Amino acid sequence: MLNKNIQTFIACDSEYEDSKIVLFGAGFDGTTSFRPGTRFAPSAIRNESFGIETYSPYQNKDMTDYSYFDSGDLELPFGSTDSAIDDIAARADQILKDGKLPFMIGGEHLVTLGTVRAVSDRYKDLCIVHFDAHADLRDDYLGQKMSHACVLRRCHEIVGDDHIFQFGIRSGDREEFFFADEHTEMHRFSFDGLEETVEKLRGRDVYFTLDLDVLDPSIFPGTGTPEAGGVTFDELRKAVTLVCSRLNIVGCDVNELSPVYDQSGVSTAVACKIIREMLLALS
Repeated sequence: MLNKNIQTFIACDSEYEDSKIVLFGAGFDGTTSFRPGTRFAPSAIRNESFGIETYSPYQNKDMTDYSYFDSGDLELPFGSTDSAIDDIAARADQILKDGKLPFMIGGEHLVTLGTVRAVSDRYKDLCIVHFDAHADLRDDYLGQKMSHACVLRRCHEIVGDDHIFQFGIRSGDREEFFFADEHTEMHRFSFDGLEETVEKLRGRDVYFTLDLDVLDPSIFPGTGTPEAGGVTFDELRKAVTLVCSRLNIVGCDVNELSPVYDQSGVSTAVACKIIREMLLALS
């Protein structure tokens, strides 16, 4: 059993035994290719979450009517990427073993690999729904296969063809888009086709990974690799609610907030509200 964290995301202070959803932070940015700082996201999100309400007028649901547990941040070894991913996988596996849903707050996007490894061990026909500005399908980045630029390629090695569904993608090298044409279902620039994908995935086990830089950087400047273009907050809110409420989500994450690049705090507030909407939609 995990111990309760002293500082939690808003309303995520129930007992472990009573909670079906368990949060944990993975503040790792050891392979960040441009601007580091996502290691500070989990603590910033917890701090700023108390600036929003527990009630969602969008869904007419209140977090206080449900039980969520925040197990705190992992202490990850920044000198060893492999060890960090192993530690993330171990935490996710512990949560899954207890019949609960792991909800990870990153961190750079490579942290997703750890949770996907744990989830795929228990769900053999796992599908992945991926929201992002970037394809993340490089085989290597500067010779390194363990990079946030390669995370969905490493996940593809686990789940295989026709199991990864990507939305909002607007950046990547040519080979990544060629790879997607052959091996994933990629929807570029927007959430067009999401309704159809959700219907196709009904009844299947799904891991949902959200890279917040899918948002237009004018809405979400606090990220390490801002990419011009992107979706609006309301488009993302509706999309995450659709995915989390209609699909059998067996694990999920939100990543790539780098709070130091938005001193206004708006990016962190956006992240908090999206997490609230996801938690309520999953409940």
